[in-house]
Amino acid sequence: MNTHSERKASEQKSKSSLCVEDPPQLAAGRFSEEPEGKRFIADAMLGKLARWMRTLGYDVEYEKSIGDEELVKRALDEDRLIITRDTLLIKRRKVRGRFFFVKSDEAAGQLKEITGQFKPPEGLFLTRCLRCNTALIDADKKDMEGKVPPYVFKTQEHFSVCTRCGRIYWGGTHRARMVEELERMLKGEGG
Repeated sequence: MNTHSERKASEQKSKSSLCVEDPPQLAAGRFSEEPEGKRFIADAMLGKLARWMRTLGYDVEYEKSIGDEELVKRALDEDRLIITRDTLLIKRRKVRGRFFFVKSDEAAGQLKEITGQFKPPEGLFLTRCLRCNTALIDADKKDMEGKVPPYVFKTQEHFSVCTRCGRIYWGGTHRARMVEELERMLKGEGG
């Protein structure tokens, strides 16, 4: 059995030998425990990634001004996996086995890493609010009159609404552009 001082020395040695670029949990690009339902929370550095993940239907919380303490607390309270580029954050004891470290600096590479590790939810493309992550609900077209531009009301049949922030969505040309951009990003052509 190790004495207290031997354990302390061992802990210090293991802390100092942790390779920041490739910690043990990241060696295979994996984490130790996969949370049920694949719910995520992205750190403050990953806003663009969070938005693209929501586009694909992932449940990913994000706040641009969230601090590390609050991020960890929410991840634990809400059973979410932390997506981060913060090498100091992943060293915290509470975070062990509850993070996915994103290596790429650019949104396209980051999204490829995520989709390579976590298969995008099937049939959930553009079903979450891109602003606040709430699941969208279908809206009656007649309820949208006066809430969307007249041309949109005249030319679109299907509308979705976010019950949290009130944002209204419809399948205009921007949807086709998003699909094209996602295809480019996932092929590694930019983003």
